[in-house]
Amino acid sequence: MNAPFFPAIPALLLTGLVACQSPSSSDSLPILGNRYTEEITVDGVTRTDTIYHTIADFTFVNQEGDSVSNKDVRGKVYVADFFFTSCPTICPIMKKEMLRVYEAFKDESDFRILSHTIDPEYDTVALLKDYAARLGVENADTWNFLTGEQEKIFEIGQTSYLTTAMSDKNEPGGYLHSGAFVLIDRMGRIRGVYDGTKETQVNRLIKAIPKLLNESDEEG
Repeated sequence: MNAPFFPAIPALLLTGLVACQSPSSSDSLPILGNRYTEEITVDGVTRTDTIYHTIADFTFVNQEGDSVSNKDVRGKVYVADFFFTSCPTICPIMKKEMLRVYEAFKDESDFRILSHTIDPEYDTVALLKDYAARLGVENADTWNFLTGEQEKIFEIGQTSYLTTAMSDKNEPGGYLHSGAFVLIDRMGRIRGVYDGTKETQVNRLIKAIPKLLNESDEEG
């Protein structure tokens, strides 16, 4: 189950890792993933726009039984990860670290956490609600534990969040996934990938989140 964390980074590099710094801030976060340019003509004026990799449309169900889609996080900053409740290896560490992120930003109205189960057959809505409660997460206002069609969860993990999420009968628990915490900005772009099993990496994530919360939609 414990996928090596760093192989997810070369995957980003292979798709065109971009470090786009805001001209007004030397420490703004990079924009990760593939990019391309296209020419757009408006009122006879042609300009070149850069199009960045963004998270694809999705609809899943959270621990309260409510539908959660990309529309619900549009204009918000969020962190995504992939796990399963019966995970015998890295998931307990990841959730302990994500709890630190939750405690730091649970009162921030423009922040969310999306934790996707990769074992939706076992991880029912009721089980996810109990799991959240045992972590001390009383509602889904900030932290959503998501379930849905397994193949769609695998697909969005690998093609949108550019991380590892798949079945593997040779792994403990039957699944292979990365410990990545993926930081997404208000425009749905990947702005950071952090190892959720390492306290120092999660400290970096906690310091990075306010930068995005203070960023406007035009910045990045």
